[in-house]
Amino acid sequence: MTEATTPAEPAAPHGRAGRNLFAAAGMGALLGIGLVLLPVVYAPWLFAVVISVAMAIGAWELAGAFAQRGVRVERIVAYLGCVAMAQVGYWWGVQPLIGVFAVTVLVGMGARLLRGPEGYVADVAATTFVVAYTGLIGGFAGLVTAQPDGAYRVITIIVLTICSDIGGYVFGVLWGRHPMAPVISPKKSWEGFAGSLLFQAVAGVLLFVYLLGAPWWQGLITGLVMTVVATLGDFAESAIKRDLGVKDMSNLIPGHGGLMDRLDSILPNVIAGWLLLTLFLGS
Repeated sequence: MTEATTPAEPAAPHGRAGRNLFAAAGMGALLGIGLVLLPVVYAPWLFAVVISVAMAIGAWELAGAFAQRGVRVERIVAYLGCVAMAQVGYWWGVQPLIGVFAVTVLVGMGARLLRGPEGYVADVAATTFVVAYTGLIGGFAGLVTAQPDGAYRVITIIVLTICSDIGGYVFGVLWGRHPMAPVISPKKSWEGFAGSLLFQAVAGVLLFVYLLGAPWWQGLITGLVMTVVATLGDFAESAIKRDLGVKDMSNLIPGHGGLMDRLDSILPNVIAGWLLLTLFLGS
């Protein structure tokens, strides 16, 4: 979720959002069209490959952030697991996905034994966290993509998350007065959250009626629930970075920071979207 600046904070060099919005918007559009829209519509299997690569990059960023705190993630195990889970989810479904996740965790625990007991618990916990936060959620993205109307479902999840970001930014900049959690993310306001709710609720109704051919009330519920989930995911990402002492997960994407900095809202929304869309539309 885009962090809306409260009026009490000084303006950043590139605007009130604190970054170059032109670079951010341009890069976001490029990534959205080239890596999401075209593959998911015309070659879903290729989009599953994009998911695998993205989750491996996310695991690399998280492992690097943990390393700054002296915590060592079993990188090779995490990378291979992240790549495998999106593919397994896409081609074989939820039960094999859970199996691959469990095997990845067990292999990570075994591999860490080679370095002895010192720091074992912290390292294994970090490896498990990285594998779950990237690989397992990537596997659920594969599950969504594999549905007969998977392209529409993926587009729905992404558009809803974008609308949440836009609503939060607009309302936060224009009317933001009351921070939601100043210790974790001082730029997030209750007014911005209201904007996210409004934008995502409207978008949910429109997407369900005109794209998915589903009742409007299902879109309303989905939009509202995914706003809450996206906000929690954004706060969780902020808490992770504060705890690990990093501003951005990496400098991989110009104008955006790291890949995980841009996926903070959408990753939890993948889980919420999969659950709600399966409940309302079937699988």
